[in-house]
Amino acid sequence: MSQLYPPFCNRTAIITLLALLTLSTSVFASERVIKHAFGITHISGKPERVVSLYQGATDTAVALGIPPVGAVESWLEKPMYSYLREALEHTDYLGLETQPDLESIAWLKPDLIVGARYRHEQIYPLLSRIAPTVVPDTAFDFKAMLKLIGEAAGRQQQADQLLNQWDKRVESTRNRLSRQLGKGWPQQAAVISFRADHARIYYDSFARRILDEIGFDRPNSQKKDGWGIKLTSLESIPAMDADVIFIFMRQQDPAVQRTFQRWQQHPLWQNLNAVKNNQVYLVDPITWNMGGGILAANRMLDDLNALYSPQDTPGSH
Repeated sequence: MSQLYPPFCNRTAIITLLALLTLSTSVFASERVIKHAFGITHISGKPERVVSLYQGATDTAVALGIPPVGAVESWLEKPMYSYLREALEHTDYLGLETQPDLESIAWLKPDLIVGARYRHEQIYPLLSRIAPTVVPDTAFDFKAMLKLIGEAAGRQQQADQLLNQWDKRVESTRNRLSRQLGKGWPQQAAVISFRADHARIYYDSFARRILDEIGFDRPNSQKKDGWGIKLTSLESIPAMDADVIFIFMRQQDPAVQRTFQRWQQHPLWQNLNAVKNNQVYLVDPITWNMGGGILAANRMLDDLNALYSPQDTPGSH
């Protein structure tokens, strides 16, 4: 009569082998294939040691409850924007986005790195050897960033919750502006930045995409591809015209202030519809441009709701 089971020692070996196979199958099943700007990255488990090499990724990781163990420094309010500083109390800083410290990144032993397409293409092969690395397609789409990091970090549910909350806030803001402005809605909005030696109109940016989503329109002259345009001549001021103008700049920079004042004093500036109707707003460059994540996006909605408060008539700020 043949044996149903091999001897005891062999049974033990088979049980151990089956356990290992089950474990390996489970790990394989939990492995996620993440598509991003530079290809495909395989990630298993739930990364906890995240390194952020882009401002919007830092904001997003904090929103998802995984403050980075390492992050690049902010452009203003160094080493980090004040609205994120408390959450990043134990974060190591790794230099600037443009030149992160690879040795320091390796010492942190991350299990996930998030880079930026327009910053880190050259060093991506090195980063991906340190840890699984994902890179968003664009710096302007904070929702795509949230989905990417949520998937890569095994926090899709948290990302979906944040996006659902966002959609509700956008709808509420859109409905309130429509009721408040009546026939004046949707307004044509321009997003402008002043620099030390020129001004910029943004056709595509973090703030521009949020304004589009809320329902603001654009002047026909600004419905163009690309990030935008640099204006170096005062004669270009009419290109800025819109119902409402949102301006961000480094207000503490004397050179920027001089440029802004010079342009403001020009007769062509005084002839802009937004200027004549007292609807020019100076807004926070960190919230409207540099933060780049879901937390900054919600702060921008806060700003808009305050600027268009029913108690106040929109005016120059």
